[in-house]
Amino acid sequence: MSTTDYSDFQAVQRSDQFQTLRRTQRSFVFPLTVVFLIWYLAFVIVAAFAPEFMAIQVFGNINLGIILGLAQFVTTFIITGAYVSYANRKIDPLATDLRKSMDSAGAGIEEELTDNAGYATSDQGSGEQS
Repeated sequence: MSTTDYSDFQAVQRSDQFQTLRRTQRSFVFPLTVVFLIWYLAFVIVAAFAPEFMAIQVFGNINLGIILGLAQFVTTFIITGAYVSYANRKIDPLATDLRKSMDSAGAGIEEELTDNAGYATSDQGSGEQS
């Protein structure tokens, strides 16, 4: 049984469960971000300082610059797919366990919103006072 008070969100952030979740997410996101930024900056630098390299004809009017530019989009989709897969396998189960622990301890209970909460009702404009 955990001694973490789940109604204290700062205590949750210090908990081993949260730290594991954070470490798992960061171990994937940070390295992949660095790899992609290097790839992107290399493309920009080569395009700026070696235009003759980017102008190499691959076939027809298609040059290396166009292919590498389109590869940026392909890389983005691949990274997105890899992250979704990783999150589904590793991050989501940890987050679900943490959320269940918090819910069972009473944290995360939704409070009812009333019309007196300062929000505009459906028959009231956003600039009107109640």
